[in-house]
Amino acid sequence: MKKSILILGIIGFALVSCKKNETVTSVNPETATEAAAHGQEGVQDDDSNPNIVQLASKNPDLSTLVTAVQAAGLTTSLSNAGPFTVFAPLNSAFDKLPAGTVEGLLKPEKANDLSDILGYHTYVGVIKEENMSDGQSLGMVNGKNIKITIVDGKPVINGKAKIVATVPASNGIVYAIDEVLIP
Repeated sequence: MKKSILILGIIGFALVSCKKNETVTSVNPETATEAAAHGQEGVQDDDSNPNIVQLASKNPDLSTLVTAVQAAGLTTSLSNAGPFTVFAPLNSAFDKLPAGTVEGLLKPEKANDLSDILGYHTYVGVIKEENMSDGQSLGMVNGKNIKITIVDGKPVINGKAKIVATVPASNGIVYAIDEVLIP
């Protein structure tokens, strides 16, 4: 009996001690249900650094890429912890493709082709521009490699795509590029 009282006393003391440091946060059930239904990309957080998908979604120059990511069902993947390096084609890069290419790739029956192309723009890990070197090869998510060359001191991807902007994200880094990379 004395042991039981002693154990209960220790547990009670531990619980009281823990409560002193707890912060109670209220959760809106509708928001929690919405986030649970949509995965990581459904989490609303205006205080933290945005993830890759959130960054891209807020940039009107990347709207075609965002539409493609959604059509391929990759929103959750690119919202996860990563880290990722994404070479994100601008809308103007997609405009350079032959007429009807983007529309064709957005069709449900082309989801695998679209995923392959988007995977060719995504590297698992973060590679900073200053760490890119001439002749460097990066293995992309789709299993194929891109090649980095240095031209006039700046990295060029596959001899064609130039980095026009660099934006860090909470789960990696986004390089806006002026060409679509075709595997």
